[in-house]
Amino acid sequence: MLIAREKEISALLDAAKKEDSQFIAVYGRRRVGKTYLIRETFQNAFTFQHAGLAGGTRSAQLGAFANSLVRFGLSSFKKPNSWMDAFELLKDLIEKSPMPKKIIFLDELSWMDTPRSDLLMALESFWNGWAGGRKDVVLIVCASATSWMMDKVIHNKGGLYNRLNLQIHLRPFALADCEEYLKANGIIMNRQQILEGYMIMGGIPFYWSFLRGDLSMAQNIDTLFFSDAAPLKNEFDYLYASLFKNPEPYLKIVTALGTKKAGMTRDEIIKAAGIEASGDLTKKLENLENSDFIRSYSAYGNKKKNTIYQLIDNFTLFHFKFLAGKPSDENYWTHQLDSNLRNAWCGLAFERVCLQHLPQMKQKLGISGVSTETHSWTHKADPEQGIKGSQIDLLIVRRDQVINLCEMKYSLAKYSLSKADDEALRRKMDDFLRATKTKYALRPTLVTTYGLDPGPYSGLIQSVITMEDLFRPLM
Repeated sequence: MLIAREKEISALLDAAKKEDSQFIAVYGRRRVGKTYLIRETFQNAFTFQHAGLAGGTRSAQLGAFANSLVRFGLSSFKKPNSWMDAFELLKDLIEKSPMPKKIIFLDELSWMDTPRSDLLMALESFWNGWAGGRKDVVLIVCASATSWMMDKVIHNKGGLYNRLNLQIHLRPFALADCEEYLKANGIIMNRQQILEGYMIMGGIPFYWSFLRGDLSMAQNIDTLFFSDAAPLKNEFDYLYASLFKNPEPYLKIVTALGTKKAGMTRDEIIKAAGIEASGDLTKKLENLENSDFIRSYSAYGNKKKNTIYQLIDNFTLFHFKFLAGKPSDENYWTHQLDSNLRNAWCGLAFERVCLQHLPQMKQKLGISGVSTETHSWTHKADPEQGIKGSQIDLLIVRRDQVINLCEMKYSLAKYSLSKADDEALRRKMDDFLRATKTKYALRPTLVTTYGLDPGPYSGLIQSVITMEDLFRPLM
């Protein structure tokens, strides 16, 4: 059952109804559900479907392609010795098909592109010289290797340049989607538990598919990551290797970013990761962002050249914090429930979930239709200007000349602002106004799990966003 992919399903089906042939690319990080989306949308009614072999040689890839041709009805042909031969055979299969629309699905295309295979040349010839000129072919290509898809297909500067009719970046589930997914699978959990799972696994459907209804979320996390037979114990080792042909520099980048909550500038990444400054670094950062591992943003008042890159992939950060040390306790997560380590992690993880649900936050604030920018802001102490020194993790800067200064606080009950909280918030507001000289109105906004507990220090907060608001589907 497909959950929360209505826009993508509609786009795929609309493309299949068009009078001309369509070339479609679907990309996104490993385990996000690309193959499942395409198979379920078309109910496996493909004229031809084939998936590349992980690590297969050119000969093995061609042999597997030939086997797929046989499976879909082509017979009595000579095994192809090249991809040009293979696509000629695919043309024969398509021409013999009685289907009004020939849906061709090539999955894990990057694995088929072995060294000196000429796969892309054959694909270009197939589309430009034959399929693209017909009225009945829908070619869908897909790969988990996002960097390969971006370089070779989506931003292709050769024969496939500007040939795509549709590209779909399949993104992780939101909180509401995860809740719907659990309900569809007969698993009942409260939103606190779902939030905990999201802080660990993000919105990756494959990870959520392992959850059991007879276990609490904490017990599920032990089963998935810490038990002897944990199915996701080694997921990190495969994750980046499946997305990038040379994963080492990517791992250096995310490892460096994992040490600084607010993120790093390009120069800071170069220094921390011990890598060279080059255009290749720019491409790697773009690839990580296209794979939903990092986000880029700017500090308030800074120019684009001072872009900050922040690691926001929940699973990667959970791995660095808890899995990298390979704890031997099979009930490790259950035993961490009240630990200081876990409590500190909850605060940081909740901030990431909030950043991943900015549209839901804007919806609660009633500004979904207002143009906004999101920034962080940091200023060192400057006694001459009366600035004490502050850091603000999230500013929502609105076109209607209002800035929501967001404080994100994880709590197991309604959050009660302390005197220290009140003083810190007032200091941040004063520092920001002194340093920026902004004419925009500042609106202190609390983002927390269960809302604000009215008290002597709650009066400064003008807007409150709760966990329930983060779960609300976008209207």
